[in-house]
Amino acid sequence: MNMKERLSLVFALCMFMTAMQAQQKDSYLQRAEETFGLVWNKYRVPQHGLFAEYYPNSYKPDLTYFQDEGHRAKEVSYLWPMSGVFSSVNILMELDSNAYKPYLDSMVIAVEQYLDTTRIPYGYQAYPSKFETVDRYYDDNGLVGIDYIDSYTITGNASYLAKAQEVMTFIESGWSKDYGGGVPWLEGVRDQKPACSNGKATVLALKIYQASGEEKYLQYALKSYDWMMATLRDEALDIIWNALLIPDGTVRGRTTTEVQQHAYTYNTGTMIQSAVRLYNVTGQLKYLEDARALAEGSYAYYFSYTADGIPYVKDIPWFTLVLFRGYQELYEIDRDPKYVNAVIERADWAWEYARDQEGLPCPDWTGRKDEHKTPKWLLDTSCMVELYARIAQIKE
Repeated sequence: MNMKERLSLVFALCMFMTAMQAQQKDSYLQRAEETFGLVWNKYRVPQHGLFAEYYPNSYKPDLTYFQDEGHRAKEVSYLWPMSGVFSSVNILMELDSNAYKPYLDSMVIAVEQYLDTTRIPYGYQAYPSKFETVDRYYDDNGLVGIDYIDSYTITGNASYLAKAQEVMTFIESGWSKDYGGGVPWLEGVRDQKPACSNGKATVLALKIYQASGEEKYLQYALKSYDWMMATLRDEALDIIWNALLIPDGTVRGRTTTEVQQHAYTYNTGTMIQSAVRLYNVTGQLKYLEDARALAEGSYAYYFSYTADGIPYVKDIPWFTLVLFRGYQELYEIDRDPKYVNAVIERADWAWEYARDQEGLPCPDWTGRKDEHKTPKWLLDTSCMVELYARIAQIKE
């Protein structure tokens, strides 16, 4: 082979590698945008500017994520799944603000339909207030607050910061000093102090502090973080348990406190995220050490492979996404891809083997269950938009 042929071969190889890299560079963002298109086209209920709980919208099952029974899917979704769409728009805004600004405007209009101003302090209820007055959950409000503070960080719109602060006021109203501190799950019901409410509140308070510099938010984050780590952290496993169950006297007849040892990925995820941000704010190494320990503990506890080698995670998609948020923020400091790659491997498998005939993601990422013709939950779909977009931030 002469020199000219060698140079031609080298050039061809370089062009091939460049093409392959470009294909990979676009892939995760393309996945996010394709899935977002499915959310918008299949779940949106245009007459209300809101979304359906399931696709198809004719599917109205009983819902199990409330304090009490008797809730069925209705005309539009409850707040938790809808917030998943809001979060997905925010992360797409970070990648392409011009294209997704109209969607952000639409999501603000949507979430404000859940605001209840008949009770003080104002807070977001579980179903749009124009339809009925229903319960207000502290964890739901934490989600709304995080969406708003993220929107503020992206756009600089001061009204979004004010909304996040308003949410924080509502959450703070639920704090009590009994059992060391913390807020409950549901406004007015004090039978538990769960990780979901308090972890999200900790993240929210830290984000508001970083955006505003107001010391009171840092102080709230510190006391909430300390309560979570002292009360719900399993020091042997380095994961966060679900809740402190407290004596209620009537509903379940508990007379002593009890840590509910249900393990969900998102509870550890919010604390990894909080620990990283506390390290960034204070410079204290102990917080970074906490984040690393929780990352390793959750990695060991949740991630495995099936007998036939399929990558597996022991939780539902949105919970795993919240864990990924914590992993991503730790990765930005340590640059160790171990933890983010564990989720990415499973998200890649889900893209290939766990989508239905319309492209909607199945809740079982392994693809072992026959879920191709089953109705798809809004949150299971919208969270994949955010996950693939976050992977794009790392990989592209």
